[in-house]
Amino acid sequence: MSSSFKQPFLSQDEEKTNAETKTNHQELYQHYANSVSSSPSAEGLSHLILHRHHQGWHGSRMCIAGAMAADACFTARPSDIVVATLPKSGTTWIKSLLYATVHRRKYPADAADHPFNSFGPHECVKFLEYQIYTGKETKDNLDELPDPRLLATHVPFVALPAAVDTMVSLWHFANKLRASEGLEPLPVETAAGLYCYGMSALGPYWDHVLGYWRAHLARPEQVLFFKYEEVWRDPPAHVRRLAAFVGLPFDVEEEENGAMDAIVRLCSFEHMRGLEVAKSGKTEFVVGAVENRSFFRPGGVGD
Repeated sequence: MSSSFKQPFLSQDEEKTNAETKTNHQELYQHYANSVSSSPSAEGLSHLILHRHHQGWHGSRMCIAGAMAADACFTARPSDIVVATLPKSGTTWIKSLLYATVHRRKYPADAADHPFNSFGPHECVKFLEYQIYTGKETKDNLDELPDPRLLATHVPFVALPAAVDTMVSLWHFANKLRASEGLEPLPVETAAGLYCYGMSALGPYWDHVLGYWRAHLARPEQVLFFKYEEVWRDPPAHVRRLAAFVGLPFDVEEEENGAMDAIVRLCSFEHMRGLEVAKSGKTEFVVGAVENRSFFRPGGVGD
């Protein structure tokens, strides 16, 4: 499903280099976008042309340029928490659970002013390469975010800054975006072939998953690895694990008052899908605005 990891300390030289490049990240982004344009490209399981990154994975021109800009400009903090997933593998759900867990004392699950009533999960936990490092002027100032900063990425582990259910969900999502661009939908047979061949954004699937799995085995204190099917079977237990991992374990009073169950209910597909912001809102990405309702399918296993 996903990996959450806490950033290690950077050396003084790395911090100095990042500080120097941060001021011109828009120029860097454009430079990277231009260089990506000349890389091998092909149509894949996407509504956009996919380019091949030199490390072997595919992504849109904007995605790869954003990942490269983040690599050059992002200054990590030891307290940073980054959700790393493949598209359509439970990203919206794990972002919701993480945000609700970390901010549960400021915004209890039943709070009338809970951010989820006004903002989608992808606005609360933003992607480095799709929403922050986009080559555009942005109101997001990472330096002003309080600790722990919650961020997200779809890029493989090898490209970080210094399964069949997934394919079906990605196919549905890609066809929605293709329809919005006036493109014909992909037949499921074509989508399956592209997916297995690795011609989908941020794939191939097993290379992506195994990269984070091996990082988890090597540094379990920094990389938490969740499997979607296991979270689906017992969400409260995984919320407990998530809270402990980010250094905010539930206390006895919270346990007795059912705080974990309240977070699970708040972040359930049924509840999140029923919010007005999910029905009519949109989230801005570098690839364009996406309707929030596109992020919510049945959310089951074995689709």
